[in-house]
Parts: sequence; structure tokens; C-alpha cells
Amino acid sequence: MTAPTTFNTRHALLLLGLAFVLFYLGPLASHGLWIPDETRYAQISQEMLLSGHWATPHFMGLRYFEKPAAGYWMIAIGQAVFGQNLFGVRIASAIALGLSVVLAWAIAGRMWQDRRVQLAAAVVYGSLSLICAGSGYANLDPQFTLWVNLSVAALWYAADATTTRARLLAWVGLGLACGMGFMTKGFLALLLPVLVALPYMLWQRRFLELVRLGPLAVLAAVLVSLPWGLTVHFQEADFWHYFFWDEHIRRFAGDDAQHAQAWYYYLPIMLMASLPWVALLPVTLVQAWQTRLQPQVGFLWLWLLLPLVFFSIAKGKLPSYIMPCLLPLALLIGHALAQRLAQGRTLALRSNAWLNLAMGVVGLLALAWLQLKKPIYHDEPGTLALLVVALLGWSLANLLALWRPLRWWMTPAVGMGIALALIPAALPRYVVDNKTPDAFIARHTHDLMQTSVLLSNELGAASALAWHARYPMVTLYNTGGETRYGLQYPDAAGRMVTLQEVGPWLAEARRHGSVGVVLRIKGEDEQAELAALPTDATRYESGSIVILIYSQTAS
Repeated sequence: MTAPTTFNTRHALLLLGLAFVLFYLGPLASHGLWIPDETRYAQISQEMLLSGHWATPHFMGLRYFEKPAAGYWMIAIGQAVFGQNLFGVRIASAIALGLSVVLAWAIAGRMWQDRRVQLAAAVVYGSLSLICAGSGYANLDPQFTLWVNLSVAALWYAADATTTRARLLAWVGLGLACGMGFMTKGFLALLLPVLVALPYMLWQRRFLELVRLGPLAVLAAVLVSLPWGLTVHFQEADFWHYFFWDEHIRRFAGDDAQHAQAWYYYLPIMLMASLPWVALLPVTLVQAWQTRLQPQVGFLWLWLLLPLVFFSIAKGKLPSYIMPCLLPLALLIGHALAQRLAQGRTLALRSNAWLNLAMGVVGLLALAWLQLKKPIYHDEPGTLALLVVALLGWSLANLLALWRPLRWWMTPAVGMGIALALIPAALPRYVVDNKTPDAFIARHTHDLMQTSVLLSNELGAASALAWHARYPMVTLYNTGGETRYGLQYPDAAGRMVTLQEVGPWLAEARRHGSVGVVLRIKGEDEQAELAALPTDATRYESGSIVILIYSQTAS
């Protein structure tokens, strides 16, 4: 049996658009902001909106030089257009990765001139677990991934162009994408395309073309980024020194790099990121190796492996850092998948469906066993039912793919969309209280906004408080973390109080008005911080979050 030969491009694009609405946009407002990342990015971008200071990022009123400004601009625009709410905060991530799906469609068509490969590549890329999950997570990695994808795709268009005009436009597009990537996350946006361009052009014996036309891309990148670069330099002369040495050199090679992990950290991450297509990896990699001398396949190998090696060498690692490696992987999987559909070969498709179905069944059985032996849901029938629906949706989607793999080959993508759309809203209460506490803070924002001073002992909770209250000047209690650099400036004096200082500070603050306190209690240190505060407060508590409202005292 072979796959149907007819192909309707309009229907395929409508299908991708519907999937974007249901699985990318639909869940954006269904769950609270994860701490510390989402609350931090929400607050920094909101502060740009409220203050009008768009060049230099500030975190709760403190200088924050860890990232450039453009990524915050996009999140701020989302909040300006859609409101300072969950949807507005996350829409930039959804749009960025949605555009990357469109790019997967476009570059697959350019490489293979086959609309079936186009659809397969777009479906695979858009449903990869890390991409699908990242579309609903407010940080800078989805945007950075879009710019890197655009820059490397432009490099392919430049190499594949048949006219001088098209080649020049592609090199300019490469530079523009690099410039935007640089303003989103820094110098890495300039390095990653070079890692691909240099060996590919040497392999193709076109090094002189790279030397001749590469400066055009450099000029475009400079023209895009120079106005902001000069503006932030004149506003904050120390920005570039801190940003280059601390956020690039130290993070890449320093012994104290943030999120330090072993070199092999990304190997299992790549497998998990490849879901729901992980069982197609063997046939994909074998086919890609056999055809590695084809220019487009060799280009995708370089695009996949060289950034992955670079990220693996770096000391600091997080799963989302390898998102720029996933588009070439999806293109290779999509090509292998489309060939099997055209030839009516179902073994790999059935194997993939079997693996996914087994995962779903094991998940359901594990959930049932836990609820009987060691419950993770307590009097939460709604969220428990939502998780069951998510696992059933995943399982049934893959059952269809197992039953008729040529007709229902896309249903693993539907299963991933259903699972990642529902699971964040189906988390048990203790996870919500500890990892997304902004909903609890939001319920008490009115009372907190009536106070004269706000205090918090943890940056995730503090930024959630600042975002909901639209008040960046939250005083930090016995914590510094990522604000330590900003706290060193003279104009930040008084923005942090220690455990020993909090008693007198609170007494003085209460003479001038009421005081709102948001604490996150994670262990003995935080218990000591709570114990150092007076007990005459109105108290609200949920999970690890404690809210205290202190009334004004007599002068």
C-alpha cells in the first residue's frame, strides 16, 4: 500500500495554521508563570513599557546586563498589544517558534522541491517536544532560535541562489538575522552561522565567495545593531564590559559558570527533544549518512553537529540552549519520513507509534499506581482528569498511527500537541504552589498594592509580585542572586536588607505606611527569615508562598 499521491498545499497550510492556534496559542493563558525565568522576563519587559527606558534592561529597578534588549522588546510588545497578562507575556515565544515552523516548510521546499517533504518537515519540527513546549514559555530562547534559524537558512539560500541579486539579498538577510539575534542574546548569534558557513564553503570550494560576500552580511548586522549598541554604551558605560566577560567568557568556560553540566548533558536531551519522532532517528541518521555528500544533506549535518558540539563544550547548559540545533534535525527526519510515505514503507512509522503508545500506557498505569499507593493529587479531580485526558489523547493519537501509519502519520504530532497543551494546566496543586505561585500572588495583589513598601526574600516571588503590582521597586530581603551586580550601584542603596537589618528596617517602614511581604519558604534558611519578622501581620499562605500584610504603626 502506498500513500496517496495528491497533495493540496492550501489544505496543508490551513492544517498547520489550525495546529498553531490550538497547540501554540490555546494554552498560553492556562497556567501561571514559572519561576524564576518567566516572572523575570515578564517583569523586565513590563518595566520597559512602564518606564519608557528601552535601551538598558532593568530588573525590578536594578541594572540587569545579562542580556541585550531586543528579546525584552518583543515580550513588551506582546504585553502592550494583548495586555499585561499571561497571554501577552508568552505570545512572543509562540510567534517566534510558529515562524520557525514556516521556515521549516520553506527551506525544505528549497532543498528538495517536494511538497510532501515540506509538510513532513514542518509537522515534525512544530511537534518536537522542546519546540512545542518552548512555544508556551516566556524566555528569550524561542526568539533567539528564530533568528539563528533565519540566519543559517539565509546562508543556504545564498549558497543555492542562481542569480546575483538573489545571492546578495540572501547575504543581507543573513546579516539582518544575525543582528537581531545579537540584540536578543549576544555574540553567540554571530558565531553559530560562521560555524556552519566556514566548513560548508570550504567543502564546496567557494571560500572566496564567503570572503567576498560575507562582509555584506557583517555590514547588515552592524547597521541593525549599532544604534542600540551605541545607545546602551552612552547610557551605561559598563554594559559591554560586564556583558562580554561575565555573560560570555565566564559562562562558556568559567569554573563558576551558571548551570554547569557534563559534556554529554545534551545527548539524552536531544533524544527527549526528538519526541514524538524519536524512533525515526535510526533510519533518519542512516539515510542522512548515506547521502551526506549531497550538498543539502551535508549542510544539514554541519548545521546540526557543529552547534551541538559547541554547546556541549560550554560549561553552562540548559535544555533550551540546543533549540537552534533542532531545525536541521527536523528537516532530516521530515525527508526520511516523506520518502517512507511515498514508498509505502511502514516499519519505522509503526515502530515509532509503538514506542509512543507504550509511553502513554505506562504513563496511565504509573498514574493509577501512584494515586492508589502514594497519591500526587489530593482532592483535585479536575486536574487529575485533565492529566488522564492528556495521556489518553497521546495514546489514542499514536494508536491511530499504529493502525494506519500511511494515512494517520501526523497523529503523533497531534498527540504531542494535546499532551503539552493540557499537562501544564493539569499539574498537582503542590507543583503549582511551588513553581507557579504568581496565581496566588495575583489573588492578593489588591491588598499588596495598598501598602507603601513591598518586601520579598526570593527573586522569583519578588518578580512575580513586581509584575502583578506593576511596581518594580520591591525591596529584597536577604537575597541577591542575579541582582548582585545591579545592587552594587550607589543608586541601589537600600534595595536589599539582611536578616540582621530586617527588624529595624520594618519598624521604620511601618512608621510611614503599611508593608507587604511575600516570602517563599524552601528550607531552614527561609524559615529563619520568616521567624525574624513580627507576628502581628495579616497572613495568607499557599504551598511555599507566605504573604504578610503589616499595618502602619504610630509615628
